[in-house]
Amino acid sequence: MALKKYNPTSPGRRFQTSASFEEITTSTPEKSLLASVNKKSGRNNSGKIMVRRRGGGSRRKYRMIDFKRDKVGIPALVKSIEYDPNRTTRIALLQYADGEKRYILAPLEIKVGDTLESGEQVDIRPGNCLPLKNMPLGSIIHNLEMKIGKGGQLVRSAGAYAQLMAKDGHRVQVKMPSGEVRYLHQLCRATLGQLSNNEHDNISLGKAGRSRWLGRRPKVCGVAMNPVDHPHGGGEGKSSGGRHPVTPWGVPTKGHKTRNNKVSDRQIVRRRNK
Repeated sequence: MALKKYNPTSPGRRFQTSASFEEITTSTPEKSLLASVNKKSGRNNSGKIMVRRRGGGSRRKYRMIDFKRDKVGIPALVKSIEYDPNRTTRIALLQYADGEKRYILAPLEIKVGDTLESGEQVDIRPGNCLPLKNMPLGSIIHNLEMKIGKGGQLVRSAGAYAQLMAKDGHRVQVKMPSGEVRYLHQLCRATLGQLSNNEHDNISLGKAGRSRWLGRRPKVCGVAMNPVDHPHGGGEGKSSGGRHPVTPWGVPTKGHKTRNNKVSDRQIVRRRNK
């Protein structure tokens, strides 16, 4: 995948880059795998804003992705590589030997016409899905399960990959993209290979309007507000806040730990921040 640059025909075009989409093989999604998605704009079921700076954006249909890869022993043919507006990586349309079609996250190396499979004893090649215990050490993987049979929850964004580091009894050690090393059960499944669209991080939006297309609203810093709106607000002239950084509700930020997941904490061997 390569990035596409533009001539500076306007200030918004000058530093703008976008994906070349050269790996995309069709612009028409599979209708049977589409679903309507209602915009929440960061609100909960009571209508209260829980996530700020969300709203607007282009309309989109949801593509139903097979994160479980539970059609064991049935080979599937890659019919197309497609763009998904709901995620950063590309998706691949598989047609199984029994006629069923499913979307999966597309690894970097697969192409139309490849045959993929899920199961205990499948070939070690990108796109195949198998339990961690059957993978060789050092394997590059994505779409990892945290619980057996629940479906992939980890390593699902563009260009991401994890690495199988060690096997220890019924557990294996996996190094995450963040550098964190974590225990997973050996029967948890994962897909081989690195995810596609690995140049996504290098894209420059170029103008504010392009952020609005993605449903991102403007962000205003606290020191520019009034005291009634933010603890950093007010003051004569331009101020720098005058206190350690906090949220509008006074909770410390920029380094304040908010993680509270004791169940998953037991699986961490080495944290990403030493």
